[in-house]
Amino acid sequence: MARPPYPEVPIEKLRWRCDPNALGFKTTDDLTGCDDIIGQERALRAIKLGLEVKSPGYNIFVAGLTGTGKSTTIKHLLERIDTKGLPAQAGNIPDDICYVYNFDQPDAPKVLRLPAGKGRALAADMDDFVDYLRKNIPQILESEEFKKRRKEILINLENRSKAILKNLEELIASEGFAVVQVQLGPITRPEIFPLVKEKVMPWDQLERLVKQGEFSATEFEKLKDKHEKLTEALDSAISESRKIEKTVQDAVDDLKHQICRPVISGLISELKEKYSAPDAQEYFKEVETAVLENIERFRDGEETKTQSMLMENAPPQKDELIEFQVNVVVDNSNLQRAPVIIETAPNYKNLFGTIERMVDRSGVWHTDFRKIKAGSLLQANGGYLVLNLVDTLTEPGVWTALKRTLKNRKLDIQAYDPFNFYSTFALKPEAVEVEVKVVMIGDAYVYQLLYLYDEDFKKIFKVKADFDTVMTKDAEAIHDYAAFVKKISDDEKLLPVTSAGVAEIIEYGVRLAGRQNKISTRFSDIADLLRETQYWATEDGSKTIDGKHIKKAIDEKIYRSQMYEEKIQEMIEAGVLMIDIVGNKVGQVNGLSVYDMGEYSFGCPTKITAEVSMGRAGIINVEREAELSGKTHNKGVLIIGGYFRGKYAQDKPLTMSASLAFEQSYSGVDGDSASSTEIYAILSELSGLPLRQDIAVTGSVNQKGEIQPIGGVNQKIEGFFEVCKAKGLTGEQGVIIPHQNVDDLMLKPEVVEAVAAGKFHIYPVKAVDEGIEILTGVKAGKKRDDSAYPEDTVNFLVDLRLKELAHGMKEFYDGNQK
Repeated sequence: MARPPYPEVPIEKLRWRCDPNALGFKTTDDLTGCDDIIGQERALRAIKLGLEVKSPGYNIFVAGLTGTGKSTTIKHLLERIDTKGLPAQAGNIPDDICYVYNFDQPDAPKVLRLPAGKGRALAADMDDFVDYLRKNIPQILESEEFKKRRKEILINLENRSKAILKNLEELIASEGFAVVQVQLGPITRPEIFPLVKEKVMPWDQLERLVKQGEFSATEFEKLKDKHEKLTEALDSAISESRKIEKTVQDAVDDLKHQICRPVISGLISELKEKYSAPDAQEYFKEVETAVLENIERFRDGEETKTQSMLMENAPPQKDELIEFQVNVVVDNSNLQRAPVIIETAPNYKNLFGTIERMVDRSGVWHTDFRKIKAGSLLQANGGYLVLNLVDTLTEPGVWTALKRTLKNRKLDIQAYDPFNFYSTFALKPEAVEVEVKVVMIGDAYVYQLLYLYDEDFKKIFKVKADFDTVMTKDAEAIHDYAAFVKKISDDEKLLPVTSAGVAEIIEYGVRLAGRQNKISTRFSDIADLLRETQYWATEDGSKTIDGKHIKKAIDEKIYRSQMYEEKIQEMIEAGVLMIDIVGNKVGQVNGLSVYDMGEYSFGCPTKITAEVSMGRAGIINVEREAELSGKTHNKGVLIIGGYFRGKYAQDKPLTMSASLAFEQSYSGVDGDSASSTEIYAILSELSGLPLRQDIAVTGSVNQKGEIQPIGGVNQKIEGFFEVCKAKGLTGEQGVIIPHQNVDDLMLKPEVVEAVAAGKFHIYPVKAVDEGIEILTGVKAGKKRDDSAYPEDTVNFLVDLRLKELAHGMKEFYDGNQK
């Protein structure tokens, strides 16, 4: 008995074809490469806003799937910045950033900001400044003028000192005493002793003479009193002498300052005139004061204290005078526009900079302001910094420090060393004010998590740029695709691509997009396809890339990834996986599922069965009971219960227990695309009508029985087709799909040819009733005015069976109660 015809998808709807002749060129040599960003207008507008708004917090978060060109787009945009309001003009090049010695607080180096290029110049000028003083100060201090004036100071003060000592000596002598230098360890000290019989008599000897009665005790006591007063005078004279010595040193230092100041001040004035920045002016004042206070250090051959302490026998080293050096941490002398830094390894040191340290010969760690190094955040100051979100989040300490820096707009450079619990130095450089636009690249899921759970995130990333995976397929998009192919071919020196080859690439893009009116923007996949096609075209000895080479590259790409698919096909062919593709069976139907292997996905039929009995359990989801069902699948099964209650339980209770199972499925099941399939299995079991096994089904359903679209329709159709082809096409096999998915079809040419030859069929349906008619060959049946279904229809048989179950339940309970 011939089956009645059912509406099928028209052949022209099974795959959109790109006509090579309509492209308007023979090969890509006739085209101009496209440098513009393709298909991301929404994202571009968001990025432009973020780049041009200078207010705090308007950093940009770029979200989208891998391969949509996020990184390439950002790099392309930032490199081409030259629009009004963006700091690309030469006059707006950011300042150089330097660290200099803090003469008041040596452990807190100061920041010095100078116009671009001035930092390096200042560092060189300060080196020249020190070299000049090293050369000239010794000459000044050895000059006849200096020696003469120094001698006058020394003679004058020496005479004062001699006069004090002379007066003291005369006083001591007049009282019968003498001054003797006594050795006390490494030093000598003047002591006053009495003269007895014109000889110096030590006090201990004089005491023995008193005890022996050879010297008067009364006279001895008088001498002691005089000695005490004379000692006070001696101490006073010594103190005065020391003051005079100090006065001598101060006078000599003042002389050095007077004679060296004109030279030093002249040099400082030249520096002040050359570097007019306020910070620099203050720094030069401090330098002048420090030089005058340390003039002796500019003499050649001065041995550093550190060197003397380290090694007693070490040769003398010249004092480095490091406090007068300049550490240029950011040198913008070569910039022509605002800096663009793409940080691919955002660890703490690379991003925020560090303070390097060295170990000396004694094993002690030390550092100074010259060891401060800038990270990419400081190098991007005044410009743009591009980061990857996952890398930034996974690096220890980076995320917290980045938020703090962007909120406060100040960067603290420190040596991040979480395992160094006993640091031997403490250097806290002055924080640097930063103005940088951060572009963070990540995915939408992580963006939502941070937006919801990180209070600071929404304050510092106020602009989100979403990159779409598809764009509308129109004439402009097709032209842009061809221009993109040309650009990749030129950039990577590939063979020119023929119009037929470009047409195949465009069709591949539509297939990736998953809808006939869309085309993929995952240009990294398109570029990879071109690179692989170059190999196959070269192997073929061709001078161009043609359509057959594109097909070959696609087929080879699939072949590399389809081992798992082939294994499943082998098990189906061998009967290990029990899939029937001929005949009719009650309560059994072929569903369609998609296996996603990452870079490759494929469809495969799955046997779905239903068993119905009297009871009140309703729909029993075997997968859920076995903890193999996902949330979406659970929802789909609950919707099935709603469908049966709404359609068949308005005049009677729904007294059935119907179990649903994915046979030979031992992994998780999720998604609701099998919900219509499960309804068909239950309807068959209730009505007793067998279902066609040569028809596979996919489609979601709502509680009203309307079929809803699903994903992966191409892979599902092709998966069942492969099984049918392997076991033998009968001309009756086919697939039922939601009618909304017709516009998503981009089937393989082989499937399209089989449909055109009448060997395979694709049926679009809008409701469960349409699908059950195709599967059973029996009319579904609509309710009459008396709320009954026509006899010999599917719904009539289902309704009848449900009534029987309800009566059976009632009789069973009534009988048990008796």
